[in-house]
Amino acid sequence: MSITVGDKLPGATFLKMGAEGPEAVHLGDKMAGRKIVIFAVPGAFTGVCTTAHVPSFIRTKAAFDAKGVDEILCISVNDPFVMAAWGESTGATEAGITMLADAESAFTSAIEMDFTAPPAGLIKRSARYAMLVEDGVVKVLHREESPGTCEISAGESLLAEL
Repeated sequence: MSITVGDKLPGATFLKMGAEGPEAVHLGDKMAGRKIVIFAVPGAFTGVCTTAHVPSFIRTKAAFDAKGVDEILCISVNDPFVMAAWGESTGATEAGITMLADAESAFTSAIEMDFTAPPAGLIKRSARYAMLVEDGVVKVLHREESPGTCEISAGESLLAEL
């Protein structure tokens, strides 16, 4: 069964680009004693992810900050090079959103949020969702029924729950 409200997120290691190249980012370090937002997308540089999902969190970043959210993480089953380029091209990095690669789909699979759509070339990718996590526990979770939709997982929808 996929992750749900009240569950503790499993430990995970993501990758992000640093000054010297890819760096490991441990989810446990990001969650300990903190309030974070995690939103996940099926793929960097894909349609709805680029035109709707990321922009919704750029628009709402200041409002999340005002509600006490320590950090917003964007996760995708991509490599850290792609996530860095996508963060730069969308303005997400400049807005202060942390772009993380779940390159092997380990976290996505562990929380059972993965799906496969061979006709679109998406294999073991992440469902589209957004969640509020406090000290590692899922407090709010909005998962889209279709990966091509960004309504309940948009920044504004999650913000309305806080």
